[in-house]
Amino acid sequence: MSGKPLEGQVALVTGAAKRIGRSIALRLGNDGAAIAVNYHTSEGAAKSLVGEIESLGCRGLAIQADVSRREDVGKMVAIVEREFGRLDILVNNAGVFFPARLEDLTDTQWDRVIDTNLKSQFLCTQAAVPLMKRQGRGRIINLSSVGGLLAWPAYTHYCVSKAGVIMLTRCLARALAPEILVNSVAPGTIQFPGELPDEEYIRRVPLHRTGTGEDVADAVAYLATAGFVTGQTIVVDGGRALV
Repeated sequence: MSGKPLEGQVALVTGAAKRIGRSIALRLGNDGAAIAVNYHTSEGAAKSLVGEIESLGCRGLAIQADVSRREDVGKMVAIVEREFGRLDILVNNAGVFFPARLEDLTDTQWDRVIDTNLKSQFLCTQAAVPLMKRQGRGRIINLSSVGGLLAWPAYTHYCVSKAGVIMLTRCLARALAPEILVNSVAPGTIQFPGELPDEEYIRRVPLHRTGTGEDVADAVAYLATAGFVTGQTIVVDGGRALV
C-alpha cells in the first residue's frame, strides 16, 4: 500500500452497499483508505463489499444506520471513532429517487426524499465535524445531482432535495474552513451492468453515453485529496447540463 494517496486515512461512505456508493467505497479503498460502509437494509451487499475492500489490503467495516435519523447517525459516527480512531473523509451518498406528479405527491413521499437526500447530509456532517476538528483536517463530499441544477417536473421533490444539497455544500464550506473542505459531486444518468441503456440520454448529451459508477468515484477521489478546492460542485454528466 506504500504510496497510495489515502493511506492511513479513514472514509465513511453512506449508502455504500450498492451502485454509486459501492463504486466510491471501492475506489477510496483502492487508494488506501480504510472504509466504513454504511447501509440501511442491504446487509448482505454491505458485508460482501467489506470483503472486497479487505481484499485490496484495507480495513473495512459495515455499519447499519438510517442516516435520516439523528440517533442512528450519532451511533454510527461513534462506532467509526471507536473502531478506527479517526475520520478523514465523509461521503454523503445515501439517497432515493423516484418520479411523482406534483398533483399526486404526498407528504410522506416529500418527507422521505428530503430526509434521505438532504437532512441526512446535514446530520452526518454535524456528527462528523467534531471528530475532524479534533484531528485538524477533514474532507466532506456530498452527492448532489444534475437534477439539482435542472428542473424536472416529474421529480420536483428530488430536484428540490438536490438543489438543497448544493447550497448546503456552499454554506458548510464557509462555516468549516479552513480545516475542513466541503464539496459536491453532481452525477447525471449513471447506469450499471444489466440495465437497459437510456437511449434518449445517450442521444442528447455531448459525450453520447451514460456515466458509470467509476466516473463518479473518480470525482470523489479527486476531492478527497484536493487541497485548494472548497464549496464547489463538480458535475459528472457527460455534458447534460449544457443542453
